[in-house]
Amino acid sequence: MGGEKAFSFIFLLFVCFFLANLSGSSARPPRHKLKQHIPCKQLVLYFHDVVYNGHNKDNATASIVAAPQGSDLVKLAGENHFGNVVVFDDPITLDNNFHSPPVGRAQGLYVYDKRDTFHSWLSFSFTLNSTMHQGTLIFMGADPILIKNRDITVVGGTGDFFMARGIATIATDAYEGEVYFRLKVDIKLYECW
Repeated sequence: MGGEKAFSFIFLLFVCFFLANLSGSSARPPRHKLKQHIPCKQLVLYFHDVVYNGHNKDNATASIVAAPQGSDLVKLAGENHFGNVVVFDDPITLDNNFHSPPVGRAQGLYVYDKRDTFHSWLSFSFTLNSTMHQGTLIFMGADPILIKNRDITVVGGTGDFFMARGIATIATDAYEGEVYFRLKVDIKLYECW
């Protein structure tokens, strides 16, 4: 009797395995069969970062709040700024003109997190309050600054962007030394409510 039960069990496993493979089902479809995703909402915005350098307190929108030992909080540390933490409250505009009317604020921080290359980790929000959009978008991700176009994740939002998910392609649109830079942010949302 024991042998018949073992044979029946093995036969049943074989049939289940065969049927599962016959149907072609798997937990995740092959990469070439994934459908192309189309954004449900897309917008392009610019934010302008003016780092405090000891001489520009009236215009500064960002400040170094942590630095490696031996560095100060007025000048970014070393060649790749490793160990600096910068918080910001930057104006957001619809075009690349710093003097255009702001449609919101970019608020958050970036951490220079690699010693051997120019790289940062970003965590920030866009708070939009205009006739076009009201609400927040939350962004997070690694920023390999020397790459022209890089993607970070849109991890959520409120208001017009309630529970939004997507990708933001950021590009350094302009910079002036270590004091000013402008980022172009091309936002593609794939989950919109």
